[in-house]
Amino acid sequence: MVSPEILRAIFDAINEGILVVDTNENIIMINNAAAKLIGVEKKDAEGKNVVKILPNTRLPVVLRTKNPELNQIQKLKDTTIITSRMPIFDEKGDIKGAVAIFRDISEVKNLAEELTNLKEIRTLLEAIINSTQDAISVVDSEGKGILINKAYTNLVGLTKEDIIGKPATVDIAEGESVHYKVLKTRMPIKGVPMKVGPNKKEVIVHAAPIIVNDQLKGSVAVIHDVSEIKRLTEELDLTKRKLRHLEAKYTFDDIIGESPLIVEAKEAARSVALTNATILLRGESGTGKELFAHAIHNSSYRKHNQFVRVNCAALTDSLLGSELFGYAEGAFTGAKKGGRKGLFEEADGGTIFLDEISEIGLSHQAMLLRVLNEKEILRVGESKPVPVNVRVIAATNVNLERAVEEGRFRKDLYFRLNVFPIYIPPLRERKEDIPLLVEHFIKKYNQEYGRAVESIEKSALKSLMDYDWPGNIRELENVISRAIINMKTGESIIEKKHLPSFVGGYFEEKLRIVNSKNLNLPLKSLIEETEKEAIISALNKTGGNKHEAARILGISIRNLFYKIKKYGL
Repeated sequence: MVSPEILRAIFDAINEGILVVDTNENIIMINNAAAKLIGVEKKDAEGKNVVKILPNTRLPVVLRTKNPELNQIQKLKDTTIITSRMPIFDEKGDIKGAVAIFRDISEVKNLAEELTNLKEIRTLLEAIINSTQDAISVVDSEGKGILINKAYTNLVGLTKEDIIGKPATVDIAEGESVHYKVLKTRMPIKGVPMKVGPNKKEVIVHAAPIIVNDQLKGSVAVIHDVSEIKRLTEELDLTKRKLRHLEAKYTFDDIIGESPLIVEAKEAARSVALTNATILLRGESGTGKELFAHAIHNSSYRKHNQFVRVNCAALTDSLLGSELFGYAEGAFTGAKKGGRKGLFEEADGGTIFLDEISEIGLSHQAMLLRVLNEKEILRVGESKPVPVNVRVIAATNVNLERAVEEGRFRKDLYFRLNVFPIYIPPLRERKEDIPLLVEHFIKKYNQEYGRAVESIEKSALKSLMDYDWPGNIRELENVISRAIINMKTGESIIEKKHLPSFVGGYFEEKLRIVNSKNLNLPLKSLIEETEKEAIISALNKTGGNKHEAARILGISIRNLFYKIKKYGL
């Protein structure tokens, strides 16, 4: 026989609340769990009428009706419980009381709400994943599919039924599963090529582990269509090539100047334009060699065909051959399927302008010589020559004769290019053209900047005439552009104060200082010494920043590098 003490201990140890009343509706037993949920002390509750302790109780109803009420929701102050109320009968079937058994379901309710929130978050995440254009595949820690999006189905050609719950290899036609690699190494993987789906679609896959609280939960992969990547690459390549294929937009009328030297250069260019002779444009940087190339093409019988400009200095030696002459399929890693035409083939029937020709390496000089001699090109990786009908205009600011002597330029190529050389004079040799050029640039930048500048005052023009223009016409254009920008609203005449200091009086002052040192130097040496000091001053002012120094001096960065080398700075 179990003692009453043990029974009472068991009664109090039960987690569910238990409350017992007699036929008079008085509480005769209540355990710890029930007292805690109701918020009373056991000693204060036992012997009391249940309605006084628990006003909304239905135990009196159960006593009267003798019918049980199961799994009912009931509010207890700030707590929600689920309760079952049952009558108690003796062996004769007479009612002796009633019992209520109840449990706090607030925690269960909170969990249910959290579960609802989790479902909403999952729905939101799935909507986001499905809205992205990238194909996404997710597997669990065992490598079984748990999620794919619409983009995946469209790309790979497999449905959820084909993937969900299946091994990560189910969609692979060729290659190894990146999901399994990620699950094994717990490290992300990028750029893995493979073929997927029934149509063996070529794709590139990136995958990464899903780690939550340091536990590996799965792997997520993003799949990119290789054909789309190829299309975008081809579009980019086409855009780059179009940038080189400038329409020849200038004519001889766009070459400003009436000085004897520039008139002579224009007449020579006009006379040779109607022939197919190879032309070599020679002159310093910024003298207008590209304008002459445009004008010659537009005055030739080839003007309705392609004009292709190539800056030989902008292409690395490894790229120059494939760009100029094209390549065969498989000629090198990354070569486009089917190969590609070079710029000489694309200029067939037209003109190719090879700017900075001196920058071509010796190996490619031999290939260029073949084009000039045989009128045919040889694609990289091919042995069969391709005939081309191209007029070549080359340009250089380098002393090619010296380059030939030093072995940097082939002598035979030099003679093939130098068939009809045209010397374009620097601005310091045609200063009488400066007023015309200034007028032209004022009109240009009035339109570009929305200004109404009328002219330039005589003292400012004299400063321009006195300056030697190491950057030539390009430098003069920059100076006029800056002067117009420096002008205040309402000013319509360019004055000396609007010019950069190195033009508007800077050199006159430096020459005075140099002369005061009794250096007894000729004018050219005085100018060079002054120029050197100006460069040193600009570099010191900018802490050695060459781009900023070039801006202060009003010359191109390339011209600055040339002068730094020239003066050994």
